[in-house]
Amino acid sequence: MKHFLRDDDVNARQQRYLVDLAKFLKVHRYDARPLLHATSSASATPAAPHSVAVIMEKESTRTRISFNIGITELGGNPVMVDAQSSQLARGESIEDTARVLSGYVDGIVIRTFGDDRINALAAASRVPVINALTDGFHPCQLLADIMTVDEEFGGTAGITIGYVGDAGNNMAHSYLLAGAVAGAHVRVAGPAKYQPDPTIVARAEVIAAETGGSVTVLDDPVGAVKGADVVATDTWVSMGHLDRQFRLDDLASFQVNGDLMGHAADHAIVLHCLPAHRGEEITDEVIDSPQSRVLSQAENRLHVQKALMTWLLTDHAWEVPGWDARPAFVESENNQ
Repeated sequence: MKHFLRDDDVNARQQRYLVDLAKFLKVHRYDARPLLHATSSASATPAAPHSVAVIMEKESTRTRISFNIGITELGGNPVMVDAQSSQLARGESIEDTARVLSGYVDGIVIRTFGDDRINALAAASRVPVINALTDGFHPCQLLADIMTVDEEFGGTAGITIGYVGDAGNNMAHSYLLAGAVAGAHVRVAGPAKYQPDPTIVARAEVIAAETGGSVTVLDDPVGAVKGADVVATDTWVSMGHLDRQFRLDDLASFQVNGDLMGHAADHAIVLHCLPAHRGEEITDEVIDSPQSRVLSQAENRLHVQKALMTWLLTDHAWEVPGWDARPAFVESENNQ
């Protein structure tokens, strides 16, 4: 059984496959129903949908809506769970929740806090678990970002991605890992107090050595975006941060504005996973500019998550009408 808890839970072949399937599903949005359980042609019983629990322990707009719609479009049954209205709010353990849900649903999506929490959930679960955001990683978002870069440049290998701002947050960690898997040259820059986890950097370096990419950690925003094909950032003040003004002061020189974009390649695109705090980490002139791809990036969450669920929950993406790109790695995984 496979889970998707962090960006390096897929290798380069698998990431490529998911992006290609997502691009196919984007074009053929309503043609695939792989989350319908197959039934015998002789049976009069209609096909039953896979049910997927989507647990929200943090506020959400894009994640909640894109998973709800994506599961439905694939023929599945989304079971949306607000943690505060469930027994999780009264202290039921995440392990017991996983064991109970495993008897009801075919997959679990969770947006939560510490990575120890999702790891405990996955360890106790008998169905695939998908990370819809944790404090350490945001892998579904990075699949969407990699898809957006692929659509823009026709590939990801050799592309330079400059991420600036809080280089120690979940988006920076995911850019390091997912970008390395994609064979990109990833530069992340933040002040000394906002640097990535060294173990994540080390893991990304190992991956990049295998894929032909590279990772660089800086404390200079200009160095991160100089000649870059992609400039990315994220909010400086996330859920749970109580030191708002201190963070704004510390990160002020890392704002993505017109001056900083002047150091990127002329063809550079801008990414932001949203929600944006306009005038803080990014200016209106940049996020609303022709270089901005933030809306495409947001839409692509739907498509990559549909591809991911098709792969993790059904193992028969190749049965999607018109899709015949059954990858070689599926055969080896099925024979294990």
